[in-house]
Amino acid sequence: MIVAGPTASGKSALALGLARRLGGVVINADAMQCYRELRIVTARPSPDDEAQAPHAPYGVRPAAEAGNAAWWRAAALAEMQAARAQGRLPILCGGTGMYFSTLTDGIAEIPECGEQARAEARFLLAEHGPHGLHAALAKVDQATAARLRPSDSQRVARAWEVWRGTGRGLAAWQAEPRIPAPWHFTAIVLDPPRDILRAAITDRLLAMMDAGMVAEVSNFVALGLDPALPAMRAHGVPELAAHFRGETNLPEAINRIATATGQYTKRQATWFRHRRMAAAERTHTIQNKITNFTQFSERESSDILSFIQRSG
Repeated sequence: MIVAGPTASGKSALALGLARRLGGVVINADAMQCYRELRIVTARPSPDDEAQAPHAPYGVRPAAEAGNAAWWRAAALAEMQAARAQGRLPILCGGTGMYFSTLTDGIAEIPECGEQARAEARFLLAEHGPHGLHAALAKVDQATAARLRPSDSQRVARAWEVWRGTGRGLAAWQAEPRIPAPWHFTAIVLDPPRDILRAAITDRLLAMMDAGMVAEVSNFVALGLDPALPAMRAHGVPELAAHFRGETNLPEAINRIATATGQYTKRQATWFRHRRMAAAERTHTIQNKITNFTQFSERESSDILSFIQRSG
Protein backbone atom coordinates (compact mmCIF):
# COMPACT_ATOMS: atom_id res chain seq x y z
CA MET A 1 0.00 0.00 0.00
CA ILE A 2 1.14 3.55 -0.84
CA VAL A 3 0.19 6.61 1.24
CA ALA A 4 1.22 9.68 -0.73
CA GLY A 5 0.64 13.41 -0.97
CA PRO A 6 2.32 16.77 -0.40
CA THR A 7 4.35 17.76 2.65
CA ALA A 8 2.25 18.40 5.80
CA SER A 9 -0.86 16.78 4.30
CA GLY A 10 -1.08 14.19 7.09
CA LYS A 11 0.58 11.19 5.41
CA SER A 12 2.61 10.06 8.41
CA ALA A 13 -0.36 10.22 10.77
CA LEU A 14 -2.53 8.31 8.31
CA ALA A 15 0.14 5.67 7.69
CA LEU A 16 0.67 5.22 11.44
CA GLY A 17 -3.08 4.93 12.05
CA LEU A 18 -3.40 2.31 9.32
CA ALA A 19 -0.35 0.41 10.57
CA ARG A 20 -1.84 0.22 14.06
CA ARG A 21 -5.24 -0.94 12.81
CA LEU A 22 -4.04 -3.34 10.14
CA GLY A 23 -0.79 -4.67 11.57
CA GLY A 24 1.42 -2.83 9.12
CA VAL A 25 4.98 -1.59 8.79
CA VAL A 26 5.47 2.07 7.78
CA ILE A 27 8.16 2.21 5.09
CA ASN A 28 9.81 5.55 4.41
CA ALA A 29 9.37 7.02 0.92
CA ASP A 30 10.71 10.49 1.73
CA ALA A 31 14.08 11.49 0.29
CA MET A 32 15.15 13.45 3.39
CA GLN A 33 13.81 11.35 6.24
CA CYS A 34 16.46 8.69 5.65
CA TYR A 35 19.18 10.97 7.07
CA ARG A 36 20.28 10.24 10.62
CA GLU A 37 21.11 13.79 11.71
CA LEU A 38 17.83 15.42 10.62
CA ARG A 39 14.88 14.15 12.61
CA ILE A 40 13.10 17.37 13.55
CA VAL A 41 13.56 19.53 10.45
CA THR A 42 12.44 16.70 8.14
CA ALA A 43 9.43 15.86 10.34
CA ARG A 44 10.59 12.28 10.73
CA PRO A 45 8.28 10.09 12.85
CA SER A 46 8.95 10.61 16.54
CA PRO A 47 10.25 7.91 18.91
CA ASP A 48 6.69 7.65 20.25
CA ASP A 49 5.36 7.05 16.71
CA GLU A 50 8.02 4.41 16.12
CA ALA A 51 7.04 2.69 19.36
CA GLN A 52 3.43 2.35 18.20
CA ALA A 53 4.21 0.53 14.94
CA PRO A 54 7.34 -0.62 13.10
CA HIS A 55 8.99 2.06 10.92
CA ALA A 56 11.83 1.57 8.41
CA PRO A 57 14.17 2.76 6.92
CA TYR A 58 14.12 6.10 8.77
CA GLY A 59 17.28 7.84 9.97
CA VAL A 60 19.52 5.04 8.72
CA ARG A 61 21.90 6.96 6.46
CA PRO A 62 24.55 9.50 7.52
CA ALA A 63 24.07 12.80 5.73
CA ALA A 64 27.66 12.63 4.48
CA GLU A 65 26.56 9.75 2.22
CA ALA A 66 24.20 10.91 -0.52
CA GLY A 67 21.04 8.87 -0.77
CA ASN A 68 19.47 8.29 -4.17
CA ALA A 69 16.49 6.58 -5.76
CA ALA A 70 18.39 3.38 -6.55
CA TRP A 71 19.58 2.97 -2.95
CA TRP A 72 16.10 3.74 -1.60
CA ARG A 73 14.37 1.32 -3.99
CA ALA A 74 16.60 -1.56 -2.91
CA ALA A 75 16.06 -0.70 0.78
CA ALA A 76 12.29 -0.34 0.37
CA LEU A 77 11.93 -3.65 -1.49
CA ALA A 78 13.94 -5.38 1.25
CA GLU A 79 11.71 -3.88 3.96
CA MET A 80 8.57 -4.83 2.03
CA GLN A 81 9.74 -8.43 1.76
CA ALA A 82 10.64 -8.50 5.46
CA ALA A 83 7.16 -7.17 6.35
CA ARG A 84 5.50 -9.82 4.21
CA ALA A 85 7.59 -12.54 5.89
CA GLN A 86 6.29 -11.30 9.26
CA GLY A 87 2.69 -11.31 8.04
CA ARG A 88 2.54 -7.50 8.12
CA LEU A 89 1.18 -5.03 5.56
CA PRO A 90 3.88 -2.85 3.94
CA ILE A 91 2.69 0.79 3.98
CA LEU A 92 4.95 3.05 1.90
CA CYS A 93 4.62 6.64 3.11
CA GLY A 94 6.10 9.77 1.59
CA GLY A 95 5.89 12.66 -0.82
CA THR A 96 8.83 11.99 -3.14
CA GLY A 97 7.03 11.16 -6.38
CA MET A 98 10.17 10.05 -8.17
CA TYR A 99 10.78 7.44 -5.48
CA PHE A 100 7.34 5.94 -6.00
CA SER A 101 7.75 5.78 -9.78
CA THR A 102 11.21 4.29 -9.33
CA LEU A 103 9.77 1.63 -7.05
CA THR A 104 6.77 0.67 -9.15
CA ASP A 105 8.18 1.08 -12.66
CA GLY A 106 11.80 0.09 -12.14
CA ILE A 107 14.99 2.08 -12.55
CA ALA A 108 17.63 2.47 -15.23
CA GLU A 109 20.79 0.47 -14.57
CA ILE A 110 23.39 3.25 -14.82
CA PRO A 111 27.06 2.21 -14.46
CA GLU A 112 29.20 3.71 -11.71
CA CYS A 113 30.33 7.12 -12.95
CA GLY A 114 33.57 7.34 -11.00
CA GLU A 115 34.89 9.81 -8.46
CA GLN A 116 36.50 12.04 -11.10
CA ALA A 117 33.17 12.72 -12.82
CA ARG A 118 31.47 13.24 -9.46
CA ALA A 119 34.14 15.68 -8.29
CA GLU A 120 33.94 17.61 -11.55
CA ALA A 121 30.16 17.95 -11.24
CA ARG A 122 30.48 19.29 -7.69
CA PHE A 123 33.23 21.71 -8.68
CA LEU A 124 31.25 23.11 -11.61
CA LEU A 125 28.13 23.39 -9.47
CA ALA A 126 30.04 25.38 -6.84
CA GLU A 127 31.79 27.48 -9.49
CA HIS A 128 28.87 28.34 -11.77
CA GLY A 129 25.75 27.52 -9.75
CA PRO A 130 22.92 25.24 -10.89
CA HIS A 131 21.78 27.54 -13.70
CA GLY A 132 25.29 27.79 -15.14
CA LEU A 133 25.80 24.04 -14.96
CA HIS A 134 22.39 23.47 -16.51
CA ALA A 135 23.36 25.72 -19.43
CA ALA A 136 26.56 23.72 -19.92
CA LEU A 137 24.59 20.47 -19.75
CA ALA A 138 22.18 21.71 -22.41
CA LYS A 139 25.10 22.06 -24.84
CA VAL A 140 26.16 18.42 -24.51
CA ASP A 141 22.96 16.61 -23.44
CA GLN A 142 19.93 18.60 -24.55
CA ALA A 143 17.51 15.72 -23.99
CA THR A 144 18.33 15.48 -20.28
CA ALA A 145 18.63 19.23 -19.73
CA ALA A 146 15.14 19.73 -21.16
CA ARG A 147 13.71 17.52 -18.39
CA LEU A 148 15.37 19.35 -15.50
CA ARG A 149 14.60 22.59 -13.74
CA PRO A 150 17.74 24.79 -13.94
CA SER A 151 17.44 25.46 -10.21
CA ASP A 152 17.47 21.76 -9.28
CA SER A 153 21.13 21.61 -8.36
CA GLN A 154 21.12 17.97 -7.24
CA ARG A 155 19.64 16.55 -10.43
CA VAL A 156 21.61 18.89 -12.72
CA ALA A 157 24.87 17.83 -11.05
CA ARG A 158 23.86 14.17 -11.26
CA ALA A 159 23.11 14.54 -14.98
CA TRP A 160 26.52 16.10 -15.61
CA GLU A 161 28.18 13.35 -13.59
CA VAL A 162 26.44 10.65 -15.65
CA TRP A 163 27.34 12.27 -18.97
CA ARG A 164 30.98 12.70 -18.01
CA GLY A 165 31.33 9.31 -16.35
CA THR A 166 29.56 7.10 -18.89
CA GLY A 167 29.68 9.01 -22.16
CA ARG A 168 25.88 8.82 -22.44
CA GLY A 169 23.25 11.23 -21.22
CA LEU A 170 20.94 10.44 -18.32
CA ALA A 171 17.89 10.57 -20.60
CA ALA A 172 19.44 7.93 -22.85
CA TRP A 173 20.06 5.62 -19.89
CA GLN A 174 16.54 6.19 -18.58
CA ALA A 175 15.09 5.14 -21.94
CA GLU A 176 16.46 1.62 -21.44
CA PRO A 177 13.93 -1.13 -20.54
CA ARG A 178 13.14 -1.41 -16.83
CA ILE A 179 11.97 -4.21 -14.60
CA PRO A 180 8.99 -3.21 -12.41
CA ALA A 181 8.71 -4.32 -8.79
CA PRO A 182 7.10 -7.77 -8.37
CA TRP A 183 4.26 -6.34 -6.28
CA HIS A 184 0.69 -5.14 -6.79
CA PHE A 185 0.13 -1.63 -5.42
CA THR A 186 -2.87 0.31 -4.18
CA ALA A 187 -2.56 3.98 -3.27
CA ILE A 188 -4.20 6.55 -1.01
CA VAL A 189 -3.34 10.09 -2.11
CA LEU A 190 -4.03 13.00 0.25
CA ASP A 191 -4.89 16.26 -1.48
CA PRO A 192 -6.02 18.89 1.06
CA PRO A 193 -7.14 22.36 -0.08
CA ARG A 194 -4.35 24.93 -0.34
CA ASP A 195 -5.52 27.00 2.62
CA ILE A 196 -5.62 23.93 4.86
CA LEU A 197 -2.14 22.93 3.70
CA ARG A 198 -0.70 26.42 4.29
CA ALA A 199 -2.06 26.41 7.83
CA ALA A 200 -0.64 22.92 8.42
CA ILE A 201 2.80 24.05 7.21
CA THR A 202 2.75 26.97 9.65
CA ASP A 203 1.59 24.81 12.54
CA ARG A 204 4.24 22.22 11.80
CA LEU A 205 6.99 24.83 11.68
CA LEU A 206 5.96 26.17 15.08
CA ALA A 207 5.98 22.64 16.49
CA MET A 208 9.42 22.01 14.97
CA MET A 209 10.78 25.15 16.62
CA ASP A 210 9.38 24.05 19.98
CA ALA A 211 11.01 20.64 19.46
CA GLY A 212 14.47 22.11 18.87
CA MET A 213 14.71 22.53 15.09
CA VAL A 214 17.05 25.54 15.24
CA ALA A 215 19.56 23.76 17.47
CA GLU A 216 19.38 20.60 15.36
CA VAL A 217 20.17 22.48 12.16
CA SER A 218 22.90 24.51 13.90
CA ASN A 219 24.62 21.28 14.95
CA PHE A 220 24.16 19.86 11.47
CA VAL A 221 25.60 22.90 9.68
CA ALA A 222 28.58 22.83 12.06
CA LEU A 223 29.57 19.45 10.57
CA GLY A 224 30.84 21.33 7.51
CA LEU A 225 29.53 18.84 4.98
CA ASP A 226 29.77 19.26 1.22
CA PRO A 227 27.05 21.79 0.26
CA ALA A 228 26.21 19.67 -2.81
CA LEU A 229 24.96 16.80 -0.63
CA PRO A 230 21.19 16.24 -0.80
CA ALA A 231 20.71 16.65 2.97
CA MET A 232 22.07 20.19 2.77
CA ARG A 233 18.98 21.16 0.78
CA ALA A 234 16.37 19.77 3.16
CA HIS A 235 13.73 22.42 3.74
CA GLY A 236 14.91 24.52 6.66
CA VAL A 237 18.62 23.82 6.33
CA PRO A 238 19.57 26.48 3.71
CA GLU A 239 17.30 29.08 5.29
CA LEU A 240 18.62 28.57 8.82
CA ALA A 241 22.20 28.32 7.56
CA ALA A 242 21.76 31.80 6.08
CA HIS A 243 20.49 32.97 9.47
CA PHE A 244 23.54 31.49 11.22
CA ARG A 245 25.77 33.38 8.76
CA GLY A 246 24.06 36.62 9.80
CA GLU A 247 22.35 37.12 6.45
CA THR A 248 18.83 37.19 7.88
CA ASN A 249 17.06 37.22 11.23
CA LEU A 250 15.26 34.19 12.61
CA PRO A 251 11.66 35.30 11.83
CA GLU A 252 12.65 35.96 8.20
CA ALA A 253 14.36 32.57 8.01
CA ILE A 254 11.18 30.89 9.27
CA ASN A 255 9.11 32.78 6.71
CA ARG A 256 11.47 31.61 3.98
CA ILE A 257 11.12 28.01 5.13
CA ALA A 258 7.34 28.31 4.99
CA THR A 259 7.49 29.84 1.51
CA ALA A 260 9.89 27.21 0.15
CA THR A 261 7.81 24.41 1.65
CA GLY A 262 4.61 25.85 0.21
CA GLN A 263 6.15 26.08 -3.26
CA TYR A 264 7.35 22.51 -3.00
CA THR A 265 3.91 21.23 -2.01
CA LYS A 266 2.46 22.78 -5.18
CA ARG A 267 4.91 20.77 -7.29
CA GLN A 268 4.14 17.63 -5.29
CA ALA A 269 0.39 18.04 -5.64
CA THR A 270 0.74 18.63 -9.38
CA TRP A 271 2.84 15.47 -9.76
CA PHE A 272 0.35 13.29 -7.90
CA ARG A 273 -2.67 14.75 -9.72
CA HIS A 274 -1.18 14.35 -13.17
CA ARG A 275 0.42 10.98 -12.68
CA ARG A 276 -2.32 9.64 -10.42
CA MET A 277 -0.08 6.80 -9.21
CA ALA A 278 -0.39 5.13 -12.61
CA ALA A 279 1.28 1.88 -11.50
CA ALA A 280 -1.20 1.34 -8.67
CA GLU A 281 -4.08 -0.97 -9.50
CA ARG A 282 -6.45 1.20 -7.45
CA THR A 283 -6.06 4.77 -6.21
CA HIS A 284 -8.21 6.58 -3.66
CA THR A 285 -7.74 10.36 -3.54
CA ILE A 286 -8.88 12.21 -0.40
CA GLN A 287 -9.33 15.98 -0.37
CA ASN A 288 -8.97 15.99 3.40
CA LYS A 289 -9.66 19.14 5.39
CA ILE A 290 -7.59 18.04 8.39
CA THR A 291 -4.13 16.53 8.52
CA ASN A 292 -4.40 14.22 11.53
CA PHE A 293 -5.83 10.73 10.94
CA THR A 294 -7.18 10.53 14.48
CA GLN A 295 -9.42 13.50 13.59
CA PHE A 296 -10.80 12.03 10.36
CA SER A 297 -14.57 11.72 10.45
CA GLU A 298 -16.06 8.28 10.98
CA ARG A 299 -17.18 8.30 7.35
CA GLU A 300 -13.72 9.21 6.03
CA SER A 301 -12.07 6.54 8.16
CA SER A 302 -14.64 3.99 7.06
CA ASP A 303 -14.13 4.92 3.38
CA ILE A 304 -10.37 4.46 3.69
CA LEU A 305 -10.64 1.07 5.39
CA SER A 306 -13.31 -0.09 2.92
CA PHE A 307 -11.06 0.92 0.01
CA ILE A 308 -8.21 -1.11 1.47
CA GLN A 309 -10.43 -4.13 2.00
CA ARG A 310 -11.82 -3.93 -1.56
CA SER A 311 -8.27 -3.68 -2.90
CA GLY A 312 -7.34 -6.94 -1.27
